Amino acid sequence: MQDSILQIDIQDYINKHINASVTQLALQKNPFPAVDWKQILGQIEAKAKAKHKLPTWFNTTNILYPSKISVEQTSSEATAQYKSQLVSGKSLIDLTGGFGVDDYYFAQKMEAVAHCEINPELSELVQHNFKQLKVSNIQCYAGDSAETLKNLNQKWDWIYIDPSRRHDAKGKVFMLKDCLPNVPENLDFYFEKSDAILIKTAPLLDISAGLTELKNVKNIHIIALENEVKELLWELHRDYGGVITLKTANITKGNLDRFDFVMQQATDSPAYSLPLRYLYEPNSAIMKSGGFDEVAAVFPIHKLHKHSHLYTSEELVDFPGRVFEIQTAFHYTKSEMKNHMSGKTFNITTRNFPETVENIRKKWKIKEGGNHYSFFTTDANTNKIVLICAKIK
Repeated sequence: MQDSILQIDIQDYINKHINASVTQLALQKNPFPAVDWKQILGQIEAKAKAKHKLPTWFNTTNILYPSKISVEQTSSEATAQYKSQLVSGKSLIDLTGGFGVDDYYFAQKMEAVAHCEINPELSELVQHNFKQLKVSNIQCYAGDSAETLKNLNQKWDWIYIDPSRRHDAKGKVFMLKDCLPNVPENLDFYFEKSDAILIKTAPLLDISAGLTELKNVKNIHIIALENEVKELLWELHRDYGGVITLKTANITKGNLDRFDFVMQQATDSPAYSLPLRYLYEPNSAIMKSGGFDEVAAVFPIHKLHKHSHLYTSEELVDFPGRVFEIQTAFHYTKSEMKNHMSGKTFNITTRNFPETVENIRKKWKIKEGGNHYSFFTTDANTNKIVLICAKIK
């Protein structure tokens, strides 16, 4: 595929049609009869997906792309850059190399990186792309990564693994043993080859479930991008048996909100309060971490209710999440709703509330959107309340 797709006229065609509908293009006659039309369309579709997620690749000439699904499943540059800050030393081996985005950034921190990929065509494609990206310290190995690890027979500063769910595991509870490679089964073998292992999993994996399958976990990183959790990163160190630290990060344009806490560390019961002047909603990484009492212990804020996961204060606090000024607070009653919200336009969030957003909109004829925000929740006195707010952050 490489030589034909890389022809200048075909690359020009791909670049000119990045914003075109691939479905519409597929109905047209192939302007390059000697080359598979589906392959050209596949390159357009995948490159379009890479525009915002992988700008370095998108803006580099003669990059080859795998399927659109592979591009969708790969790490974004923003999360790959974050991961590269977690490793140190001279050498790293990636047992599940894929499209190579993580390794591109690891190679900026390590002297030598090994990219293992079981699919020989993908391995060849990635090798070509690294040359285009002018990266010279990544070695690509096609084939089974366990065999590569054995054959190279060396000690690595880090092993990186991004296990994928087996197709026959659909519908099951997400467990690491249901993925390839089977990390829990191979952990002792991996620790023979490195004292430090970094494992990436999907946010779907329950943290407590992951801890039942893994050992020597030192840190768990929860990475959100624009307030959507994208990855869990499990940092394992050989012979480590101390406390586990949860490190949350929400990466936004030009900003990084971080909040770390020690797992299962005893904290005093948080203070509760009825709504004060400001309202705080933790970002999605903190929500995934479950560190709700820890947030209340670190910041000068009060919880609205044990299960609401919303916080309030009289003075404005720099907080890792959304921040609002409360304009109106009232009990959830027919008369109050008719007075304040019925037939109007609001963004609605529910937290610890018996009705869904959809039901609330339908019941009170509330349109979606605009600059007005409302929270339907339960207060410290277990009353159902509504907070109308102006967004600060």
